[in-house]
Amino acid sequence: MYGSKLTYCMVDNITPYCAEFVNTVTNVIFIHLGIMGIRDCLRYGHDRVFILSYLGYIIVGLGSMLFHATLKYSMQLADELPMIYTTCIMAFATFSYSRPRRLTVLIGLGLVALATFITVYYHLSQNPVFHQVAYASLTCAVVFRGMYVMEAHLRPALNGRSETPAHAAHIMKQMWKMAATGIALFLIGFFIWNMDNIYCGHLRSLRSSVLLPWAMVFEGHGWWHIFTGLGAYYFIIWRVWLTRCLDGSERDFMLNWPSPFTSVPKVVPRPGSARKTVGNGHANGVNGSSKKAL
Repeated sequence: MYGSKLTYCMVDNITPYCAEFVNTVTNVIFIHLGIMGIRDCLRYGHDRVFILSYLGYIIVGLGSMLFHATLKYSMQLADELPMIYTTCIMAFATFSYSRPRRLTVLIGLGLVALATFITVYYHLSQNPVFHQVAYASLTCAVVFRGMYVMEAHLRPALNGRSETPAHAAHIMKQMWKMAATGIALFLIGFFIWNMDNIYCGHLRSLRSSVLLPWAMVFEGHGWWHIFTGLGAYYFIIWRVWLTRCLDGSERDFMLNWPSPFTSVPKVVPRPGSARKTVGNGHANGVNGSSKKAL
């Protein structure tokens, strides 16, 4: 009935209209946070490249939703390949920032070529390990580059222009807190998913004992969606805040994050700031020749 080679430790066909109900509905988090991110980009004028990042983020959720609802191979590609494309967009935002126009174009073309190669090779090989390694490698490159820029460029810049050392230290602490939280969310989700696979038999028995709806709590892959959805959102908003601070906009914008347990971070104008909807308009590097290359 289904064409995908991937299987998950869960009871399929809770309803005849959806192959994997829990794995399908848990992708709603991507759609909700993605729409919120796009709305904030438009409202507050964040760089246009982040609108593309959030669109890709939403497409990942929609693709995963369609895949788990149908378990068809075509929908598996719609689930997995947008992960590569969205990470390539983030890589463009990261590596092209403040670069001259010509280098920005070359970076963009290189990432398009890389995404095309991964797409073709994965479609031909149908090897999920290749996809996982490619996605992990791209993500690590983006994250570690961002961390390097934070320490090598942003920290000295903040120390030089902040009114007090405490203000610069506070912003850097926020940056590292967001990065650490995003990594932790990914690792927690990965751990739960692996435990779901390793102890599949025990979990199936447990689900049969507690029955629905409580059995849904023990669907490990669904938790993977929730934690990775949050983790990916944290990495996008981390880059938004990093870009604002690199532009010297920390006087006009702030990170609004009341609690890591009851809220998600957002980059918003500071109270009383005149720059309510001002964007950089350079799409991370298109007009970067006027800035110091990072």
